[in-house]
Amino acid sequence: MSEPETTTVAEGVARIEWAAGEAVDVVRREVAAALLTHHRVEALVDPDDVTEQRTATWSGLHREGLLRGVAGGKDRMLYARVASDAPVEAPEGFRALLNSFLPRKRAIGQMLVRDDAERVLMCQLTYKKDWDLPGGIVEVGESPQLATVREIEEELSLVIPAGDLLLTDWLPPWGGWDDAVCLVFDGGVQAPTILEQATLQPREIRSVAFCTIDEVRERAADFTTRRVEAALAALRGGPGYTESGRS
Repeated sequence: MSEPETTTVAEGVARIEWAAGEAVDVVRREVAAALLTHHRVEALVDPDDVTEQRTATWSGLHREGLLRGVAGGKDRMLYARVASDAPVEAPEGFRALLNSFLPRKRAIGQMLVRDDAERVLMCQLTYKKDWDLPGGIVEVGESPQLATVREIEEELSLVIPAGDLLLTDWLPPWGGWDDAVCLVFDGGVQAPTILEQATLQPREIRSVAFCTIDEVRERAADFTTRRVEAALAALRGGPGYTESGRS
């Protein structure tokens, strides 16, 4: 088996290639040697080759993402290590290495806000025809509960505290989206006049209204309707976990 080959591809950047089945120890030594003269060493690995991805990882290379169409039109997974990375044998270095490739799941925070007639606060969005509960994407490192409050304040200019978690709804991959977990928090009962205080974020929100469950069924996608119904049921002791709104 031939030795790994290291090539300088940019100032201070080396790229390493190795033959299929190369020993991890051999690749790890080559990575360490390359970092003596470069600040970064990287490798492009077939995203369908689990064995070579493991070799890259246990050689100390962090997975940085998928490069599409870079190798003769084929995708490649980019792995890299920089000189400032903590040693793999150090606890923080090992955790960072694991964190680079372990699964990450998108989280969405939403709020179930009702009025005294048990209508549900719904938003008509600018980027799709369906209505949805208020809320949005949780940022990296952000509390889902605080993210929900932040999104509602940004989109509606309303500050509504997020209460207990009512529902965890898993959303399967759909329409180009990866799967996600939607967390629905209790926004309590609010007076309908709260909408008089709302200022809508025009890029995302077209209108907002308290809707009866029949109006939710008319205006929302079927999976959103199921989520709203499940969240309302959770208030009465129903299941706290659903998948696409189904228990």
